[in-house]
Amino acid sequence: MKKKDYINFANKAANIQIGELKKIKKVFNNSFVQAIDLIMNCRGKVIFSGVGKNSFICKKAAATFSSVGIPSFFVDPTGVSHGDAGQIERKDILIVISNSGNTSELTNLLKFANRFRIKVIGIASNSKSMLLKASDIKILYPKLKEADPNNIVPTSSTSFVMLLCDCLANTIMEKRKFTKERFFLYHKGGNLGASLRLAKDIMVTGNKMPIIDHKKKFKQALQIMSQKKLGIVVITKNKFIKGLITDGDLRRVLNRPKGEKNLDKIIRNFPLTINESMPASKALAIMNEKKITSLLVVSDKQYKKKNKILKGIIHIHFLLNDGPK
Repeated sequence: MKKKDYINFANKAANIQIGELKKIKKVFNNSFVQAIDLIMNCRGKVIFSGVGKNSFICKKAAATFSSVGIPSFFVDPTGVSHGDAGQIERKDILIVISNSGNTSELTNLLKFANRFRIKVIGIASNSKSMLLKASDIKILYPKLKEADPNNIVPTSSTSFVMLLCDCLANTIMEKRKFTKERFFLYHKGGNLGASLRLAKDIMVTGNKMPIIDHKKKFKQALQIMSQKKLGIVVITKNKFIKGLITDGDLRRVLNRPKGEKNLDKIIRNFPLTINESMPASKALAIMNEKKITSLLVVSDKQYKKKNKILKGIIHIHFLLNDGPK
C-alpha cells in the first residue's frame, strides 16, 4: 500500500464527517430554543450523563459549561442505583445523550428523574426511543453516516453531538454577554488563563512596593531596593510618581569617586506607566520592546493624567511565572 493511500483514506474520513456536521442546522429548532431557556433559568446544576463514547462527550461538555460559569458535572448512569443519585437535586437539569436512545443503562437514571420531577433534556437520533419519550425536551438529530468503511464505528455521530453541546454553551455565552474577564475568573491556569491575565492580577502592591520620598537619602533608597528585590525604587513627591531609579543607576553612582547622592539629581523623570486593566501579554511586549524589566501600574482613571499615584509594580518574572511569589 502506498503512502498516498493513507492520505486518501484520511481525506475520505474527514470529508464524510465534515459533510455530516453540516446537518447541525437541522437541530436548531424549537426544542433547541427550549433547551437554552431551561438551562438559562436553571437554579441548580446542569448534569450530563451518557454511556460509552457519549460518557466522554458528556465529561467534555460539563467541563465546557463549568468553564463559562454554568455549574456542571458528569454522572455515570450505571452508578445511579449505587448511591450516585444523591448528587442530583430537584432544581438540577439532566442532559442525557444516547445515539440510539435505548441504552439500557439509562433506565434507572430516567426513572429517578421522573420520580423526583427533574427536568430532562434528551439528545438522540431515534424519535421513538426510550430516552426521548422520557424527556421533557427532546433534541432529535438526524441519522448520520459514520466515517469508517463499515459505517458502524461512532465517528460522525460523536463529533456531531460534541458540536451540538458546544453550540448550546456558545449560545448561552452570547445571551449572557460572556466576556474574557469572566472567563478568566473560571480559568486562572494554563495558557488560556495566562493570555487573559491583566496587569492588576500579577502586580505587587502595598508595602511590597519599593517606594521612597524624593527628599530621602541616597542610602535609604539603596536599602529599600535591596529589601524589595525588584531592581528599582520609585521616587514620589506628595504621593505622586516623580520618577524611578534602577539598580544600574545606583551602581553607576556608587562607582563614581564623588558621585551625586541627591535623589532628585539621579532619578529618571516621567517613567513609563501602564493602566491596571492592560493585558499582561501587552505589558510583556512593552517590556521586550523597551528592554526593561519592570513597569509601574496606575489606576485606569489616572492613566492619562499628568500626576499619577502608584498602584502596583509588575516585574518581567511575574509575567513569565504565575505572578509574584
